[in-house]
Amino acid sequence: MPSLNLDDQQLQALWAETCSELTAQVSSLSVDAWGKTCQLHSIDDFGGDKWLATFFSPSSFTALQFEKTLSPPAKQLLSTKLGRPVEIKFIFNLPSATNQPSPVAPTVSTLQAESASSLAPRAASQASVSSPAASHAPSDFGDGLFSASTVRATVISRAATVAKNIGLRPDFTFDTFAVSTSNEMAHVAARSVASNPGISYNPLFLYGGVGVGKTHLMQSIGNYVLAHSPETRIIYCTGEEFTNSIIKAIQTKQALSFKDKYRTCEVLLIDDIQFIAGKNAVQEEFFHTFNALVKQNHQIVLTSDRPPHDIALLEDRLRSRFEAGLTIDIQQPPFELRSAILLAKAAAAGLDLPIDLAQMIAARIDSARQLEGLVLRLKSAVQLQHRLIDQELVTSLLTDHERQEYSTRTLQPHQIISATATHYHLKQSALTGTRRQKEIALARHVAMFLLKSLLEMSYAEIGKLFSHRDHTSVMHAVTKINDTMKHDTTLAQDISHIRASLSR
Repeated sequence: MPSLNLDDQQLQALWAETCSELTAQVSSLSVDAWGKTCQLHSIDDFGGDKWLATFFSPSSFTALQFEKTLSPPAKQLLSTKLGRPVEIKFIFNLPSATNQPSPVAPTVSTLQAESASSLAPRAASQASVSSPAASHAPSDFGDGLFSASTVRATVISRAATVAKNIGLRPDFTFDTFAVSTSNEMAHVAARSVASNPGISYNPLFLYGGVGVGKTHLMQSIGNYVLAHSPETRIIYCTGEEFTNSIIKAIQTKQALSFKDKYRTCEVLLIDDIQFIAGKNAVQEEFFHTFNALVKQNHQIVLTSDRPPHDIALLEDRLRSRFEAGLTIDIQQPPFELRSAILLAKAAAAGLDLPIDLAQMIAARIDSARQLEGLVLRLKSAVQLQHRLIDQELVTSLLTDHERQEYSTRTLQPHQIISATATHYHLKQSALTGTRRQKEIALARHVAMFLLKSLLEMSYAEIGKLFSHRDHTSVMHAVTKINDTMKHDTTLAQDISHIRASLSR
């Protein structure tokens, strides 16, 4: 097969020059990690109208990363230099017990195609990219060490290790994120950012209350990027950790190291960015970090408990930059979504939670994070106390949860009555009076239920607040609401909204 007849020194010079030019199109880290670890071995004629560039690669994993991150721009640059379109193949320079030449590998794309077809016969695909010297290569090259499944497993293992080292939870992925109308836009935007870091929305700013899924989505972005490109340099931290890092860098005179770390990362994920507000030195450093990353088209994702314009003491120049990207409000999950989240988390924990009990829990707990905590308590009760998951256990856990949640608050009975009356557009006097119209009776029963579940008042005490009704009437009302909201989503949502208003 005719070739360009370039010697080793000329081939090395050609590839070194190409790598230098690649850094203008892709991350220098990728070029160093995958480009410079491969050696340009030869350039041969390929079909009369193309060149075939053969590279030595130290491993199939390196070849996979080269193919994924560098191959298109490398082909384009080499084609320009050599005057013909260029195709790329890899050979793995491994020691052989028989001292025979190393077999010629199919391209990574060929390996992936073979995996999709259950490693079907591949003689034709190999022949299209292999030189005659490779005609005696073992036909089972795709198996074992260099099989597509092995390469994928290696990538997944490395991605998991990197994710763990930077603080990402393995269960925080897009696949485990429950989507509804309250978070659909945030979910779509996060997926777009993960697929095209630095291109789709930069920065992406997610805000909302506790337990709405901000951190889950942010970490899903990090896990997705690493799963597809484990070499991507990602930093995940909280606003407090970012602040502490700056303080430590100043104290230890490592400011330059700090700047290099944060200003050269490819994806920066910061949770609770509102923490830096009011800290002048921290805001100054983040301002320059922000500008440096955006200039390089490196992705920034931020979360906060409030939108940028509501973060007190945040510098105007930072506020304007936050708002220049995509800002999305994530609302509290509705009843249906909470039920779905609960069932999913219970299944992941190995618990068989009946749907009626899941709805009972979802009606009384608003936060996804608190739902996760209740699942852990359920699991503990089942495994350690050998309890059955039934209404008695769930009721007990909910009562304990509500007692802890409201124990530090100075919640008074009149606040619950007022919140219920407001929600149902009634006067408090009507709610506590003797009228028995259907709408008033329902609101009255809800108020009684909340007084019992949140303040643990006795039935007699509650009855006194409602025109001295006897305790049996109150008991009936509480039981009726508790049973009805298991299957009546509208009632469950009403109670959820009233609880939320009381927690503000």
